[in-house]
Amino acid sequence: MLQFETQLKKLKHEVLVEVVKLARENNITKKELDKIPYKIIQGDKARYRCCVYKEREVVAERARIALDLNPNGENKKVNTEKINIKDGEQIIYVLEAACDSCPINDFTVTDLCRGCLAHRCKESCKFGAISYINGRAYIDQDKCKSCGACKKACQYDAISEMIRPCKSVCPTGALDINKDTSKAIIHEEKCVNCGACMSACPFGAISDRSLIAPVARLLEKKEKNIYAIVAPAITGQVPAIITYGQVKNAIKSLGFKDMYEAACGADAVTVHEANEFVERMEDGASIMTNSCCPGFVSYIDIMFPDMADKISHTVSPMIATGRYIKNMDPDSVVVFIGPCTAKKKEAFRKDVAGAIDYVLTFEELMALFEGFDIHLAKCQNEDTDGASIFGRGFGAAGGLTKAIENYIADKGVDVDFKPVKVSGGKEAKKVLTLSKVNKAGGNFIEGMMCEGGCINGAGKFISMPKAKPAFDKKNSQSSIKTVLSNEVLEEYEDIDLERNL
Repeated sequence: MLQFETQLKKLKHEVLVEVVKLARENNITKKELDKIPYKIIQGDKARYRCCVYKEREVVAERARIALDLNPNGENKKVNTEKINIKDGEQIIYVLEAACDSCPINDFTVTDLCRGCLAHRCKESCKFGAISYINGRAYIDQDKCKSCGACKKACQYDAISEMIRPCKSVCPTGALDINKDTSKAIIHEEKCVNCGACMSACPFGAISDRSLIAPVARLLEKKEKNIYAIVAPAITGQVPAIITYGQVKNAIKSLGFKDMYEAACGADAVTVHEANEFVERMEDGASIMTNSCCPGFVSYIDIMFPDMADKISHTVSPMIATGRYIKNMDPDSVVVFIGPCTAKKKEAFRKDVAGAIDYVLTFEELMALFEGFDIHLAKCQNEDTDGASIFGRGFGAAGGLTKAIENYIADKGVDVDFKPVKVSGGKEAKKVLTLSKVNKAGGNFIEGMMCEGGCINGAGKFISMPKAKPAFDKKNSQSSIKTVLSNEVLEEYEDIDLERNL
């Protein structure tokens, strides 16, 4: 039986399971979709919102986005045979009914204000936003620039900072507030679809588009060869007693013809990206960044466009593995399963299109297991692909760097490799800003948009504090190869690992 860390996780899971069941029956109609809120929110007593009607509307929005419909739009019949996501389209959406309209003001004066004579808060404000009314400080929100200088200046800590969780974690400033409704809004042209806001919102008011319905339908029909590619971070998303081989058996039990490790593609990417780095340095380049994190690539494109030429031309492990499968079976359907919402956008980018047909998160995988009545603990243990510890290490921040360092040392490559490892928007901004003036402290930047790496992706089922120990333990087992597999590298020898720029 699945254990849920929060009510939000449980609610999202229940909605996804209902969608899987309807997709299996090919019965996704307006009538059936309208039943989902009543199946999940039963009775007439609210459990976590103001009223049961509000709770059901939130579930209805979740059901719509789980079917890749506009979450705030009208119900309609869904074509479960069609891929609706196109290149450049948005993945992360705000669920209007779920948004709690948190306070807009970032800084406010509290009752702790003593009405002192020094007026340090007023003197510190460069925008004239602070005045005194009846001896107490007052902040004019129309003038306030949320710099925080007043809060730092107040010796009584009388100024409170309350930035919305979703807004505070957005790395690009794409998350904004509609001043008329106080609801969160996303400026799509700035969004990197990393899902940080989705993870941060305590009301579950932000969610990702899903392709779980067409995948469930394909698995039920069993008409095509469907292959799964699983991200290395999967080892932290299942109980410690569950082996990688059992995960593979469970995925095949869903109807997939086979499961491949993205970690094998990561091994091939390690070699290709390391060689690319050497070539760039020999050609006089000062710095290169990785390209395996789609959120980080988008972040550079949006926030540091003049550095776009520094991004590696090597594809991500997901695309490398997808191309390997398509080369082996051109008519296959390839589904990537991982913790990353940005991967849903990467799969349909023009520079890598054609390798991946669908992308699901770990949350969606767990819903598939329940919707198909698959129990991990009852599954048999199977042999896995034999990726190296370095390929599987891509799931955590610094994993790519370790892999390249190992390859350079093992092959005796003559290059000055000085990596800078960053994860999370704040670190990325700092290092990329420094790199523009050649003060990054290295010549290779490994950037991951999620703090801690992929194991902390927005589509994870288990939180990083619980997932990281399991991930580390399983990746340190003696059965895992501690060198890049020559067999794997030979298999990828004829696979194109370049982005189609």
